[in-house]
Order: sequence, then C-alpha cells, then structure tokens
Amino acid sequence: MRKLIYSFGVSLDGYVNDRDGSIDWTNPDEELHQFHNDRYREIEVSLHGRRLYELMAEYWPHVPEDAPRIEREFGRLWTDKPKVVFSRMLTEVHWNSTLISENAVEEVRRLKAGGDGVMEVGGASLAASLLPHGLIDEYWLFLYPVVIGGGTPLFPLLDKRIQLRLAETKHFDKVVMLRYVAD
Repeated sequence: MRKLIYSFGVSLDGYVNDRDGSIDWTNPDEELHQFHNDRYREIEVSLHGRRLYELMAEYWPHVPEDAPRIEREFGRLWTDKPKVVFSRMLTEVHWNSTLISENAVEEVRRLKAGGDGVMEVGGASLAASLLPHGLIDEYWLFLYPVVIGGGTPLFPLLDKRIQLRLAETKHFDKVVMLRYVAD
C-alpha cells in the first residue's frame, strides 16, 4: 500500500498561508530548496487541491531560463510528476495531471491501494478532508519562525485526536522540519 505524506510549510502559530493567501514567508533558501527537490524525486504521485494546483501551475511550468538552477530543476520535477488534482471547479488540468471532481476520500483510498510507493498531499483543504478517515500516514512540517496571526490553519477542527509519533527532526538555517508518523 502506498504511503501518504502531508507536507507543508507552517508558521509558528499554525497557518499555511496568511489572511491574503500569501505564502511569501515560506521562500526557501538553497539548502531547503534542494532538500525539497530531492524529496520530491522520491514521490510517486502528488495530490493537489485546486488552490495549490493553481498556485503551482502559475509559476513552475514557466520558470525563466535565468532563474536559479535549483528553481529550474524543481520546475521540471513538478511538471513531469504525475499529479491528481481534486476540484469541483476546474474543468481541465495540465502538466501530467489528472482531474478528479468527486469523492476525494474514495479516490485516495484507491490510489493508496494501487501501489507501494509514496504519495504526497498538498493543500490544507484537501488534507483536511482526508484526516478524519485515517488516510495520512506521515506529517512533514516545515516550521517557519514567523507568527502571521491568521490564515488557513494546517489542521482543521477534528472530532477526535490523531495520535502521532515523532520520527525525525532536521534543522535548516531558518526552518525546522518535524516528521511525525501516525500510530
């Protein structure tokens, strides 16, 4: 069965973007960007909610040739990676993407059962719909030293707690990665 990882940059007060939807405070330095590039290579399928897909599609397929090498590299990785985009609003997707407009929970169950690799879920709303169903196996939080005071929370309100075990920490220059495994 495929493992599903929820990976996100998060502010110290628990938000993945600010009140305006901006993630400009998550701009990675070269070391962290390389870590993300290397990690992304290991992912078999990337699951995106609509907003994250639109944000990523706005830049990564069009990285300028004069951009830093590490950004051009991620642009190629992102456009080539198989992606499943969950949206009821979009009518088409591009760049090696498949659009699913109904029942994200059942589709993710099917995808998990369809192999033994690693998938990543991107998008707080999409992850929030999967959390209560126990579909997320690992949580990779990249904790940024900023308090933004509001925005989209990393986790939704839940009816019951989810017990996790700390499996790894990694320190970068300005960010701490915390990797938790669901018990």
